[in-house]
Amino acid sequence: MSKVVLIGGGSASGKTYVLNKVLEKMPKDKVAHISIDDYYKDFSPLPMEERAKVNFDHPKAFDWKLMNAQLADLKNGKTIEKPIYDFTTHSRSKVTEIVEPKDIIIIEGIMALVNKDLRALGDLMVFISASRERRLVRRIERDMRERGRTYDSIIEQYFSTVLPMYEEIIAPSQYYADLIINNDGYSKKSIDVLVSVIQNMLEKE
Repeated sequence: MSKVVLIGGGSASGKTYVLNKVLEKMPKDKVAHISIDDYYKDFSPLPMEERAKVNFDHPKAFDWKLMNAQLADLKNGKTIEKPIYDFTTHSRSKVTEIVEPKDIIIIEGIMALVNKDLRALGDLMVFISASRERRLVRRIERDMRERGRTYDSIIEQYFSTVLPMYEEIIAPSQYYADLIINNDGYSKKSIDVLVSVIQNMLEKE
């Protein structure tokens, strides 16, 4: 049976950066990675203007039933057909991705430690921490570069939903973490610790 690592934390806290650093040190045939972002509900029936108003930082925006079912399948050795989310249109892509079970399955996203059913599938829970200011700067840079957003729309969304939801829902989820990593950019030692822990999980397989 596969081991599941859950990596949570605020938007733009550096979860993907930490994940990539971990994957660099892992054998590719042993580790699979899934982003929780791909399990946003399909909002394509809504007009584009209404899609943009959805609170994407609330648990209700996610398709938990599908996510937990597919992760359970992966953990039990079954291949899944994972959805892919298109952030430029706020809708689920028609393209899917085949994900095969590996010894370690890493699930990464803002809600990784929020949902109790997802936590029940996890063997290691990690929370990525970063200051409010650094998360904002990173989000502005990422959303303008990768998601076609304007500066004004990013700022409006950040202070209307992203930050309030972080403080109300995501930050408290760190209390479920087995390991908390500070990712303000000053030291990479905590990432090395995470790599060692996951390598140890692999060796015990």
